[in-house]
Amino acid sequence: MRVCVSACLLGEPVRYDGGAKPTGEVMELASKTEAFRVCPERAAGLPCPRPPAERVGGRVLLATGEDVTGAFARGAESCAASVARFGATLAVLKAKSPSCGVGLVYDGTYSGRLVPGRGVFADRLAREGICMVTEDTVRACKPSVEHPVAIVLGSGLGHLGTLVRPVRRIDYQDIDGFPATARPVPGHRFEATVGTIDGVPVVVYPGRIHLYQGYSAAEVTSLVRHAHHLGCRDIVFACATGAVPGQAHVGLGILTDQINLTGRNPLAEWDGLRDVDSPFVDMNDAYSPYLRTIARGVADDLGIAVEEGVYAGVLGPCFETPAEVAALRALGVSYVGMSTVLEVIMARALGMSVLGLTLAANESGAPSVSHDSVLATAGEYAEDFERLVRGVLRLL
Repeated sequence: MRVCVSACLLGEPVRYDGGAKPTGEVMELASKTEAFRVCPERAAGLPCPRPPAERVGGRVLLATGEDVTGAFARGAESCAASVARFGATLAVLKAKSPSCGVGLVYDGTYSGRLVPGRGVFADRLAREGICMVTEDTVRACKPSVEHPVAIVLGSGLGHLGTLVRPVRRIDYQDIDGFPATARPVPGHRFEATVGTIDGVPVVVYPGRIHLYQGYSAAEVTSLVRHAHHLGCRDIVFACATGAVPGQAHVGLGILTDQINLTGRNPLAEWDGLRDVDSPFVDMNDAYSPYLRTIARGVADDLGIAVEEGVYAGVLGPCFETPAEVAALRALGVSYVGMSTVLEVIMARALGMSVLGLTLAANESGAPSVSHDSVLATAGEYAEDFERLVRGVLRLL
């Protein structure tokens, strides 16, 4: 995987004050990928050290009042051309900078106040469609014993749980909010494992319950709340789906967005909603662009065939009619399944970063589809699925 990284995050003394901002998590990511160092301000020939600069409207001004907009633009263009030649799909940029800020930049008053916006170089990379994050995102997604990665597995995908080197096991019946009388459907197990996969701290849930079994939205999302309680900040949802003809094929996929067609929302049933400032959860980028880009890079590096697309969650348990498949296709849906959407809503409400992976085990609307055939197809893709998840964990 090829990544471009702000040079100051890797320890190069190129900042306006002559210093650097080395970030351990970013340096570790760079060591595991093909990393390309960039510094638009150095590429522009600006002196180091120099007075600090901030964006003021569409201009960039030094603290002395000197207008350096042209220099910043030249540096951004030069570095963007280098990044394009390098073929990076991910950029890790210095937060808040007038060149590299992503989402927030200093407001031009030199008071430390931040406003929504992007740096000049980040603006340029955005036009190339490159996923951009700051060191804060890389740091937040870094697994640790205190913040393990949660992995919730769907039909036929539970074998990944056998890869865990266990520290302890948790019966689902001991999880707050999980229904005591629940019994797993074939292909699911109700015992979470806390431990490591290839040295990465994880909590693996090798099964889930569903709305179609008669459980509430609050019960269906109890595993997500449990993972958050254990300190998980990243959560991987894996599910079996049907591939909508013309939009996706049978095989592995990365979820990019979702449509909730279940008619339910777990937040409307969650007592914890009373304790938050606002019940309104932003579902833009519900599936983390950073984690999606990591997954795509791993798949490409390992030669694993992976598609990407929008997921529609339905109530179930019946498979889709031809008319429903046609409607889903018209909505731009690639994958359809009976889980995940409510879990993603809960995870986002709790501030967790989400990666959605799917195994499209059948063509949606095809005849002779059964749960047994879904499990059989899952077995065929189990090895590639495990390689993909392990590769993502390694890069995190």
